[in-house]
Amino acid sequence: MSKLSKEYLKRVIQLIEKISDEEENAINQAASLMADAVQHGKKIFAFGCSHSSLPIQDIVYRAGGLMLINPIFAPGIASLDTHPPTMTSGIERLEGYAQVLLDNYPIQKDDVLILVSVSGRNAVPIELAKIAQERGVKVIGVTSWKYTKEVTSRHPSGKKMFDYADVVLDNKVDKGDATMQAPGVAEKFTPASGVTSIALLQALVTACIEELLKRGVTPPIYIAGNVDGGEQHNARLKQQYRDQMLNW
Repeated sequence: MSKLSKEYLKRVIQLIEKISDEEENAINQAASLMADAVQHGKKIFAFGCSHSSLPIQDIVYRAGGLMLINPIFAPGIASLDTHPPTMTSGIERLEGYAQVLLDNYPIQKDDVLILVSVSGRNAVPIELAKIAQERGVKVIGVTSWKYTKEVTSRHPSGKKMFDYADVVLDNKVDKGDATMQAPGVAEKFTPASGVTSIALLQALVTACIEELLKRGVTPPIYIAGNVDGGEQHNARLKQQYRDQMLNW
């Protein structure tokens, strides 16, 4: 393995260790909100723009994962299938787009919305958090405190996503996300937020499962479809929890 590769892995491990040391309370608070939703028949939604959608995708329809996480797919910014991908940077800055999304998803009071935005400065995640909170939805924001505090908002309100979150989870990356430097290249390189945000969200799902067990609630967990009996298990639980899952 190259010297820089080893250094990158070392830095990512350090960031995850910081998450473990510093985010326990926030993870537990967010897990309690999710457990409330599961226990009381409410829905859990999750959204991220472009690369911030990747951590969301990692906790949706995943073997070993909690079944009740409903992704919000937004045309143009839900993933990197938009061409050219540079369009996603413009779309996530559009005011009013969040209103359209929330008006077309069955998200209601006391549901939970998980939002990932590393900088937290663009209109779509800001307005999603704001409108959802106004409607009585519990908002869990995943961002970088260091990053978001060092940039200005691109929204006329001057607010950022974290201003409208009930709980904020810090993925610990630096402003600009890149982690590495080397002679011969002026820019920092190799981002870390994908790894740390996925680790945060998987830790959150794990904490939610633990909280449900403490309450005497059996959490609905996906079994891999390639394991014998997995598809039958999943189909049975989908039927049982059909009111908390979208037909996607």
